[in-house]
Amino acid sequence: MRLRDIDPLNDSEITLVAERMRATLMEVEGDGLYTMEWLVDRVRWHLDGARQARVVLGIDDAGGVAGHTIFRVEQDEQGQPFGLVSTSYVLPAARRLGFASAFLQEAERWFRERQLPLAATWTSSTNTPLIALYARHSFAEDQRGPNDLTGTMMVRLAKRLA
Repeated sequence: MRLRDIDPLNDSEITLVAERMRATLMEVEGDGLYTMEWLVDRVRWHLDGARQARVVLGIDDAGGVAGHTIFRVEQDEQGQPFGLVSTSYVLPAARRLGFASAFLQEAERWFRERQLPLAATWTSSTNTPLIALYARHSFAEDQRGPNDLTGTMMVRLAKRLA
């Protein structure tokens, strides 16, 4: 297993990440809220050189893309920066092989390099596998509220870095 940044010029990789973002949404929220065009644009948005963001792929031993994660610098309501893991996905056949932990550790390392005080992610309150993964990495729920589009109860999992 190895991690590498997505090739920002590779349309196939960008489309693959967008398709898997959709799979994540379907798995967690159960409904296709976003078009593929919007999801592709969202991946590209993270690749804009002016943003502090990364799209990282997990490569399996056969050279295939087993998963991805996207993380970036965000700002809270008071304008304070923090690290946000916006999405992660691992193919079902590659789950429990360490990809998700490796993604989270890489995001934390990158956030610490930028001296961000906090790392966080949002997920559905029913996404017990992701909540358990983050708990194993010392994240805890610190916010809760409904998703404005679906009404699904969302939780923010956060960890102090500094």
